[in-house]
Amino acid sequence: MISVLSSIWALLVGIVLIMLGNGMQFTLIGLRGDIEGFSATELAIVTSGYFMGFLSGARMTPGMIRRVGHVRVFAALGSFMSAALIAFPLVTEPWAWTVLRILVGFCMSGIYVTAESWLNDAATNETRGKVLSAYMIAQTLGIIGAQALLTLGDAATSVLFIGASILVSISFSPILLSVGHVPAAEVTRPMPLKDLFVGSPLGTVGIFILGSIYATQSGMGAVYGTEIGLTADQIAFFVAMLFAGALVLQYPIGWLSDRIDRRWLIFGASILGALSCIVGIAIGGGFWPLMASAFFAGGVTTPLYALFLAYTNDSLSVEDMPAASGGLVLTFGIGAILGPLLTGWAMQTAGPIAFWAVLGGSFALIGLYALYRMTQRAPTPVEDTESYLSVLPTASPVAVEAAGVWAAEQADENAEAEQNDETEQAESTATEPTEDNSSPAPDKP
Repeated sequence: MISVLSSIWALLVGIVLIMLGNGMQFTLIGLRGDIEGFSATELAIVTSGYFMGFLSGARMTPGMIRRVGHVRVFAALGSFMSAALIAFPLVTEPWAWTVLRILVGFCMSGIYVTAESWLNDAATNETRGKVLSAYMIAQTLGIIGAQALLTLGDAATSVLFIGASILVSISFSPILLSVGHVPAAEVTRPMPLKDLFVGSPLGTVGIFILGSIYATQSGMGAVYGTEIGLTADQIAFFVAMLFAGALVLQYPIGWLSDRIDRRWLIFGASILGALSCIVGIAIGGGFWPLMASAFFAGGVTTPLYALFLAYTNDSLSVEDMPAASGGLVLTFGIGAILGPLLTGWAMQTAGPIAFWAVLGGSFALIGLYALYRMTQRAPTPVEDTESYLSVLPTASPVAVEAAGVWAAEQADENAEAEQNDETEQAESTATEPTEDNSSPAPDKP
């Protein structure tokens, strides 16, 4: 693992710094929006703007890279994003923030595509799983660390926005100064949603609903915190808990994923998320129970994303996996755009408690649909499933495709190893000498 990290450390450092800046602005939008008097609906539109831009960037960046190259696209998007972060406190109007969030989302998506292209190019077949896992950890630690940085300033001033802009600006130095080889930026055209649904109804519907859950947690969590009267430090801790749970629950869920029917695991994780939301509704403002609810509700979201990717791959041929990955990213993005809009409207109508109600209902829908799908299709034998690999919902199609390729390679290697073991066992059995248990006839007198 150390040798793997030594070859990609600059990329990982850059990603951590980018996530520090991006993670700060996610929570800052809710904090500063409340100070400026934005309604929950207005902040929901601002939140959805990020995912609109993110989805557009994922589709357009590969073409930009082919025209002008990785380095120019990377530097240009970084400059635009840094400028947008500084502009937030300058024009505190919902329409302006929506435009800026679309720009930030577009830039972040393009940055992911570029960085993940370099990261994937630096990995080999043997190290790709470890590289992607390290990338996931770096991203998550950056988001969690960003919440700690928010406690160092006042959201009512421009200081935190400037700090986020600085972090994004300096994040490109370790990457651009260390990357030499320029890989190709090819992203497979997404599979049509109709074909994706026919191939894996549960994967398609589940990841669509999960997109709304993830966007609501990451974009509306701070809004919920301000509406129930949490302090800025408590809100930062609440958002950090939403992502910290993923680091803890990702690995036990991943371990189970390769050993039992994934539909039961999807059902179980969804019910755990729904129960956590019920606790969030019932506790009535208790701080530590609220943090526990955030830990488990957020903790199952990222593993569910990886579960849906792995489950969908189980139903497809190896040749269809890259296109299916692109289709799932698109489906997730559409759900992420719609989720905050629904939550914002519900919070505006029913109050902050609707934050948990919408999340809990969404988790319950996933669980119920998983149960229904169990009655419609026989389970895939565990030995025939693709390997599970941790992939964050923020990943671009580049990383998702790389994870799919790795899973297929692992499945092929495991199948080949099992076949070799069976062949060796058969040859060993055939060459064993046969014992003659008959006793010799007695000598005749």
